[in-house]
Amino acid sequence: MTSDISLEDRYTVPGRHWHRLDDGRVQCDVCPRECRLHEGQRGLCFVRGRVADQVVLTTYGRSSGFCVDPIEKKPLNHFLPGSSVLSFGTAGCNLACKFCQNWDISKSREIDRLTDKAGPDDIAEAAARLGCRSVAMTYNDPVIFLEYAVDVADACRARGIRSVAVTAGYVGDAARRELFSQVDAANVDLKAFTEDFYRRVAAGHLQPVLDTLLHLRHETDVWFEITTLLIPGHNDSDAEIDAECAWIAANLGNDVPLHFTAFHPDYKMRDVPPTPPATLTRARRIALRHGLRFVYTGNVHDAEGGRTTCPGCGEVVVDRDWYVIGRYRLTDDGRCLSCGAAVPGRYDGPLGRWGARRLPVSVARSAD
Repeated sequence: MTSDISLEDRYTVPGRHWHRLDDGRVQCDVCPRECRLHEGQRGLCFVRGRVADQVVLTTYGRSSGFCVDPIEKKPLNHFLPGSSVLSFGTAGCNLACKFCQNWDISKSREIDRLTDKAGPDDIAEAAARLGCRSVAMTYNDPVIFLEYAVDVADACRARGIRSVAVTAGYVGDAARRELFSQVDAANVDLKAFTEDFYRRVAAGHLQPVLDTLLHLRHETDVWFEITTLLIPGHNDSDAEIDAECAWIAANLGNDVPLHFTAFHPDYKMRDVPPTPPATLTRARRIALRHGLRFVYTGNVHDAEGGRTTCPGCGEVVVDRDWYVIGRYRLTDDGRCLSCGAAVPGRYDGPLGRWGARRLPVSVARSAD
């Protein structure tokens, strides 16, 4: 096989999580897929491959684009509310979700489509220049561009900028520990709560994602929230939602925010209808019955499903209209103005006023 990967390419860097096998192949250990590669082969994610007898990342410093978003769009409702976040992604993915809504990026096999280039320092400096309080690695999963993601987080931290990983949580143990030792916040996409769904619809497994959630809760200080996209007929039954909420309450506690979001037909699931708003309302009620205190709905207009209530007195302390925050009754450190109870999250100063804007930006000159 002739390799199209070269260490002479300035966007290719050695990977850190892999080992050699007795049969001459090398195994990538970044994620549970454990791709076993001959010289010149790429893994399923397409951006990691074997060259010169090692596993390398081929998209270091290359991006599919940069955009300033509201932090609530990630979604993170309890992390620097109202602030702006500089978002970016690369290409490829280590799952194969039939419903992927970023499939043109995550399933891309054309690295040349990554027309923006920016090193970690460029990104951190751009975030500071644009007034963003954080940088989000999103659109595709930062797990697969781990070395780049970690260096971006380090550069941001040096400038007082927070970092956010928007991830499916499908990651190996050592890589998991490295990634989440560097970032400040995460939203984890818990795609369903059955092994059958993960195997059939996402070409993966459920347990590694649960392991990521347990690691975040019990072994890190990372603020994290969970999102489950409810797909009609696939993961939206009362029994499955009940099981997911019971597991979260028992293993992660009742303060982890949970977002139920609406599916729309896309990629290889265009024959499945959109999620009815009533399904999200039903899921939210199930979660509340399990004692989860911060349960939200997304991708639909639902005033009640966007509110945060005080765990002490029950007052609505944050009212949201899509990504716009109206009523806001919290102190700069996240306490209810009425009773003084702390609302779990990361609060650092007054409410931001970015609103619902989405602003594409250029961070650096186009790649050569």
